[in-house]
Amino acid sequence: MSNLTQLRIAAREIFDEALRAVDAGDAVRRAIQFSETSLRICNLEIDIANRKIYAIAIGKASSSMASALEDRISERLAEGLIVGPIANHPQGRNLSMATPKLWRWCDGGHPLPTESSLSAANEAFALLERANAERALVIFLISGGGSAMIESPISEEISLGDLREANQILINCGASIGEINSVRRAFSAVKGGRLSARAPDCDQITLIVSDVPEGEERNVASGPTLAPPRDAPNPLDVLAQYNLRTQLPETILRAMEKELSEPVDDVESQFRKHFVLLNNDTALKAAAESARKRGFIAEIAEDISDQPIREGCEKLRKSLEALRAKHRNEAGIVCLVSGGEFACPVSGNGIGGRNLETGLRLAVSESSDVADTVALCAGTDGIDGNSPAAGAIIDNTTMARARSIGLDANDFLERSDSYSFFVALGDVINTGVTGTNVRDLRILLARTSESAEN
Repeated sequence: MSNLTQLRIAAREIFDEALRAVDAGDAVRRAIQFSETSLRICNLEIDIANRKIYAIAIGKASSSMASALEDRISERLAEGLIVGPIANHPQGRNLSMATPKLWRWCDGGHPLPTESSLSAANEAFALLERANAERALVIFLISGGGSAMIESPISEEISLGDLREANQILINCGASIGEINSVRRAFSAVKGGRLSARAPDCDQITLIVSDVPEGEERNVASGPTLAPPRDAPNPLDVLAQYNLRTQLPETILRAMEKELSEPVDDVESQFRKHFVLLNNDTALKAAAESARKRGFIAEIAEDISDQPIREGCEKLRKSLEALRAKHRNEAGIVCLVSGGEFACPVSGNGIGGRNLETGLRLAVSESSDVADTVALCAGTDGIDGNSPAAGAIIDNTTMARARSIGLDANDFLERSDSYSFFVALGDVINTGVTGTNVRDLRILLARTSESAEN
């Protein structure tokens, strides 16, 4: 087996081990301890004697989180609702994530809200009304991707078409996720804590698998159970900065102006708590530890996270070179780990996502005279952009192999068709739906200068 093949295998094994470390179901099981009269969630002890428990799971990790919660408290769970995308995914439902028996399933729309998203909100409202009448305990299981999966407009004037148009405009306007969510919350009856506000007499716990930067958990799924951050952007300022007033539907604008004067109260009582179970940092640390166990010299590039994709790829390349240079007198392998989500504008109608494009851009910039260099770029949710893949793996032979079969990498970049490029080479990373979602992971491996020469 060649040295390069060994590195490619190691990169995939490191990624797989990081995925296991961010298993959403396992995280829920670790967080919950249950007895007949008490429920311990993280560091919080709750008396549940003679109390019903209801649950709502929303997002890409909803099914695995719901299954784990049922494992822990099945004899006490009165009713549960799952709002997730797996049943509608083109790969089909992952049988290991089948709907738990005590839960009802709603197919959530993604990346734009659908009729199913509206139905999911109505189902959630009805469940919370029952829970509130019984002063029950409600457990929310929230993960990324939920913003479009459950939605209800704050005004009857707003149609589904208006919601879809507004969300498409916001996604494409160049605003940050915090800015986008500040506007979304202003015309939603779900976001920014408005979902949980439907059960004011219930004790509530929110468990979060986060797909946003650390400390920004109120933006996960646009925060259906959490009030907006106190320093959240003013929605009207966002409209002005990105010239959105002339683009958004009039019904959206009218609803925003009416509702902005009535913010949701940020209620934080003893039993109105939230806990982040997993985030991107969990995956990064697991990947670095996996590399070190193999004897690699591993570093986490904390400064490479959410840059524009061209800038991020250049920083990755330079950081790997610097890490190799730092250890040039040592025989071994260096491993650079980074995460987050590069900003990746779409320039064509091809198939791909930011991880596939990151891999392709790194391959284009890779120097063929640097022996034994590998990069794996993939999403922890298993789906990259509009492709069925998680990402791709490249090495210092990628461009030579592509040219040998007539592939023009720059043409694929211009058409946003990185998936087709890597399919042709057999270098796509396929995991299927993972049942978790903690942003992206990039693993770069290279031999040090001395070991590459020997």
